Amino acid sequence: MSITSDDIAFIEDLFAPLGTITHRKMMGGLTIYCDGQVFSILDSANTLYLKAKGDFANQIADAGAVQFGADTGKTMGYWTMPEAALDDEYLARDWATRALSEL
Repeated sequence: MSITSDDIAFIEDLFAPLGTITHRKMMGGLTIYCDGQVFSILDSANTLYLKAKGDFANQIADAGAVQFGADTGKTMGYWTMPEAALDDEYLARDWATRALSEL
């Protein structure tokens, strides 16, 4: 599956209140920037990840997030959006705001 214009529009709408949202298509997915800072990615399977490290990574993991690449053993500092936030745009923005504050 590849990223569609509808996927991009959804991401832009979801994160618009956070600042200027831009993106770049990369390797079948999407790198998402807020005010020029990478803070999120969307993979080709439409799984949304937030950049997280340290205490924030622990908090997002405690909320049920899974680290990018955990299935292959080649992990990166990105974690899935917690399940509860997938149906709640305000909760999703709260997690994204926290990711941005850690950059």
